[in-house]
Amino acid sequence: MQVRKLMMMVFFWILCIAMVQSAEARSYNIRDFGAIPDGTTLNTEAIQKAINKAYVKGGGRVIFPSGKFLTGSIQLKSNVELYLEEGALLLGSTSPFDYFKAEGNEKTHRPKTDDNSELGLILAIEAKHVKISGQGTIDGQGLALALNGDSLHHAGILVDKNYNYRRMRPGELVRPKLFRFLQCENIEIKNLTLTNSANWGLSFELCKNLVLDSLTIINRAYWNNDGIDITDCKNVKITHCNINSADDGICLKSYHPNACSDSINIANCIVRSSASAIKFGTGSFGGFKNVTIENIKVFDTFRSAIAIESVDGAVIENIVVKNIVAKNTGNALFIRLGHRGGQKPGMIRNIHISDMQVEVPFNRPDIDYDLRGPEVDFFHNPFPSSIAGIPDNKVENITIENITITYPGRATKGMAYIPLSDLDRVPEQIKKYPEFSMFGELPAWGLYVRHASNVVLKNIHLRLEDKDYRPAFVFDDVTNLRIECTKIENAGSQAQFVLKDVVNHKIEFPAEIISIGK
Repeated sequence: MQVRKLMMMVFFWILCIAMVQSAEARSYNIRDFGAIPDGTTLNTEAIQKAINKAYVKGGGRVIFPSGKFLTGSIQLKSNVELYLEEGALLLGSTSPFDYFKAEGNEKTHRPKTDDNSELGLILAIEAKHVKISGQGTIDGQGLALALNGDSLHHAGILVDKNYNYRRMRPGELVRPKLFRFLQCENIEIKNLTLTNSANWGLSFELCKNLVLDSLTIINRAYWNNDGIDITDCKNVKITHCNINSADDGICLKSYHPNACSDSINIANCIVRSSASAIKFGTGSFGGFKNVTIENIKVFDTFRSAIAIESVDGAVIENIVVKNIVAKNTGNALFIRLGHRGGQKPGMIRNIHISDMQVEVPFNRPDIDYDLRGPEVDFFHNPFPSSIAGIPDNKVENITIENITITYPGRATKGMAYIPLSDLDRVPEQIKKYPEFSMFGELPAWGLYVRHASNVVLKNIHLRLEDKDYRPAFVFDDVTNLRIECTKIENAGSQAQFVLKDVVNHKIEFPAEIISIGK
């Protein structure tokens, strides 16, 4: 019996040693392929050789040791992991000619083609079981890259058909993203610091089974610097990420009319943005469904903490948002159904938002950003949250509960004024780009709802820090409205609920209600 146990232990240790040796055999250090960690030598070929070797051998780990490694576009392949050791710094080349496109097949064609760059520092096309991890940093050196592209355009060397002469910057299509993953499956990206893209940060399109965890994303080097973009992907988890971006923090998109972003979980993240923290759209052709957003902290963010937008025909449904804390944020909530593109308007329905605490400042909250989002180009009072469909296409089944929003007040009729007797003065803006400021001045300071049905508000606490001449709530063309346990602080003595063409409402609140129309 003792001999048998001893033989089993020996066999176990031999197996462990064999497994370790096998794992080591599947590890490929990029220095062994000629990579030089001086920050100036272009290592694209050496890194790609290591990736290709791992791929040919059936998979493995490509190791980036401590040091500065400069590279252009590299393409990740199936069953390969990129592992950045502590002290490893992967630098993107500052020459636009060192990048190439990740182009898909006929299934990846999309109606909107003016902003989704196919260039990237790390590319993956139809790859499966890939991973990027470690304790290192990937730096796209996006400012220098974009400025070099700008100079090359003006010199007539780099062709940029979409150059933005109004804003004097290269178009998005010639600026590489940090990551560009297309039609990939089983992706895991963990623990890294990712920074300084010339364009969007991490971009995933038509992918399945994606995990992004414990990432620090600082993307403020240039314009259009989104943090994470998820386009028509399924089964996505974004957790424990800290995002600081000059454009939208986490952006869900749908560019393919026959696809959708489905089964998305975003949780336990911190977001700072010079645009919106978490946004659906604006590209919204297919759909978004079964999305959960929870335990999110937002701060110093210019636009909306949560923006849910369908303007190109997308169906947005079954969305749960809960436990959001937003401080120094320009707008708490923006829900918009429009018809900018697509054969017919889409739908927004079955939205449940709960447990939000938001503080809206009087001044611009992202004032210390080097690159700030475009200013609102008209005089205005502070904007309320808003839920807005279009005539004959209502936003449906919206429940909002346990919400506390503090507004700055200080509104004045001398700045802008929409009289309650003329609510039709608020433009419909059916075909406009969606944004919380798109309607111009709004007649409410807390929540404006237009073209909606089955709206439930429970335990809503709105507070003013200073006076505001407007009512807290305005409802225009709403069917089936229910309001329970609402608290309004420092609002003065004027009526706080204005109803225009509202059919079937129940408001459990003792204050005066102004009813216009039905």
